[in-house]
Amino acid sequence: MSNKIEARADRIMKALLRAGDISVQELVDQVGTSSPSIRRDLARLEQRGLVLRTHGGATLVEPLLYEPFRHDTSFQTRQLRSADEKRRIGLAAGELIAEKETIGITAGTTTTQIGRSLRHRRGITVITNAMNIGMELCNQPAIKTMLTGGTIAWAWAFALAGQATLNFLKDVYLDKAFIGVTGFDLERGVTTLEPEEATVSLTMLHQAKQVIVVADSTKIGQVSTALICPVSSVHILVTDTRLPKDTHQAILDRGIQVILA
Repeated sequence: MSNKIEARADRIMKALLRAGDISVQELVDQVGTSSPSIRRDLARLEQRGLVLRTHGGATLVEPLLYEPFRHDTSFQTRQLRSADEKRRIGLAAGELIAEKETIGITAGTTTTQIGRSLRHRRGITVITNAMNIGMELCNQPAIKTMLTGGTIAWAWAFALAGQATLNFLKDVYLDKAFIGVTGFDLERGVTTLEPEEATVSLTMLHQAKQVIVVADSTKIGQVSTALICPVSSVHILVTDTRLPKDTHQAILDRGIQVILA
C-alpha cells in the first residue's frame, strides 16, 4: 500500500471514529479526493475488517464479542454514558501513540475507545488486561497485542486482575500507560471503584515512561473507593471540552498537560 493510500485510509478511519458512520460524500469533502477513490479505500478497509460498507457510505465494525451483552442494562448504561465524549477522548489519546512504541491500556469503556482507534495503525505493541481490547485488535496483524492473563475481576467484566496479571506487568516496560479512572481529584488523587483494578493500574503506570489518564469531565473532581496514585504521578490528562476553565487551570498549575477532545 502506497503512503498516499495509507494516509487517506488514516483520515477515513479518523472521520469514522469521530462520527460512527459517514457518507461517501462527507468523506470526499473531508479527505479531499474523488468518490471512486473513497469507494476503493472503503473496500480495502472492509477487507481488513475495519469498516462495513453501507448504501452510500460506511460504518465502523464492532466485534461480535459484545453481542451477549446487548440486553444487559448495566453494560448498556456504561457504554452509553458520555459516549460521544469517550469516543473523542479515545481518538485524541490514540494520536499520542507513535509507531514502534509499546503501550499499556487498562480496562474500561474510555480505554476501549483508545484500542478501537488503533485498529488501522501499524507497528505498535499493545499490552492490556482488557479482554475486549484484545479482541478488538486480534485480527490486525500490524499490531502486536499481548494480554496480561489473570482472573476475571468480577462478573460481566472484561478486566483481568490478580497476581498473574501483576507478575506479567512487572516483567514489561512501556513507553506510555493509558489509565482509565472513575475519579480524578487534585487532593485525593486518581481513583477507581475496585481495589484489584487499582492495583493493576498502579503496577502498569510504574512500568511506563509516561502516564496518561483518560477520563470524561464528569469524572474530574470525583473520588472513588480505591486509590490508584496521586495526581503527581500523571503526565497527561485527556478529557473533554466540558471541563470547567478554573479546573483546567488548576490541573495545569500542577504540571499536568491537559488535552481537551
